[in-house]
Amino acid sequence: MRMIVTTIAILGISLGALAQQQEGDHDALRGNVPLLEERTPEPLYEVENNDLRRPRAYPMQPPTIPHKIDNYQVDLNANRCMSCHSRQRVGTSQAPMISVTHYMDREGNFLAELSPRRYFCNQCHVPQTDSPLAVENTFVDVVELLRQRRETQE
Repeated sequence: MRMIVTTIAILGISLGALAQQQEGDHDALRGNVPLLEERTPEPLYEVENNDLRRPRAYPMQPPTIPHKIDNYQVDLNANRCMSCHSRQRVGTSQAPMISVTHYMDREGNFLAELSPRRYFCNQCHVPQTDSPLAVENTFVDVVELLRQRRETQE
């Protein structure tokens, strides 16, 4: 008996919610496209591939990846990034070596190999595209903040 009452209650709530959903309603994540229409996808922008290092906006910011990483294997079996950026390979590849912090465990002890918690590079490091801003960027670099502060104190 209890199961029948529960089923009827769930069915009633579901139908009530469905009745309120109108064809012209919009989902905030879809923009102003009605739910029953297909949205035109955003264009895919070309990934930068110039091997120039970008400046960092704040201390400890992970550097961005200045080249394409399409088809790079980074999984439990292999890490393609380490074929150039590992301590042993930077001499031949001329790529910057990963930070020594990538060879530390969470207690601050240095390891002979890459720390497992730093193995998946894409968690922090990302390639860049030359695309228009999706939202306005109001970030102010710490150097600019200090300069503004000095000017107001004078």
